[in-house]
Amino acid sequence: MMRTLDGRTVLITGANGGLGTEFVQQALERGAAKVYAAARHPKQWEDPRVEPLVLDINNHKDIVNAVTAASDVDFLINNAGVAPAGDSIAGPTQALRGIFETNFFGPLAVANAFTPVLAAHGGGTMLNILSSAAWISVPTGYAAAKAAMWSATNALRLALETQNTQVVGLLVGMIDTPMSARWNLPKVSAESVVTKAYDGIAAGMIEILADDMTQGLKLQLGTKAEEFYPWLHEQLRAFVP
Repeated sequence: MMRTLDGRTVLITGANGGLGTEFVQQALERGAAKVYAAARHPKQWEDPRVEPLVLDINNHKDIVNAVTAASDVDFLINNAGVAPAGDSIAGPTQALRGIFETNFFGPLAVANAFTPVLAAHGGGTMLNILSSAAWISVPTGYAAAKAAMWSATNALRLALETQNTQVVGLLVGMIDTPMSARWNLPKVSAESVVTKAYDGIAAGMIEILADDMTQGLKLQLGTKAEEFYPWLHEQLRAFVP
């Protein structure tokens, strides 16, 4: 295993979830000196290097407190997110706003709040967990919010270039976690996704495609729209009512 995190201090949002837990565990295995496991209701961890941290990414006060409590962070993982049942791009509007709050405005607020912290530690690393849904026309608020966060991730990379911050986007399809349990679709393991994320960061990558489906989809993005979207809709027909 590549011990890519020797001596580093990592903060992981949404650390209680299936993917978040795997990020915590592999960070420890890879030699992290400290891991802040952030969640709205943090749990206790057995490893003394893990420090639970209260952080609701939609709560400004929580974010301010997290920056104060975790001023030694040099690696931020923006993992927290939601994919609610019944999500539709048709609304209702209040539900769509809630999805954008958690999947776009919240992660962006955390990223901006920790930018000076990362700068103080040589620039550090910021990893934003995105989704291949950002590239396909799934008619959900989740997909639209992830598309917005993909754009924001690319913008942050440019904005933070002068402070030497490595801004990375992780794109993946369906992951086998409790959040995706209701979907009867092919899934990849959280372990494989996190392994590719940490290995990709060690290799200096700025965009990590964590599964075969996402890699294949990226190759299709240059296709003429009149050809791409009919092809894509055909692929999605079995999964989207």
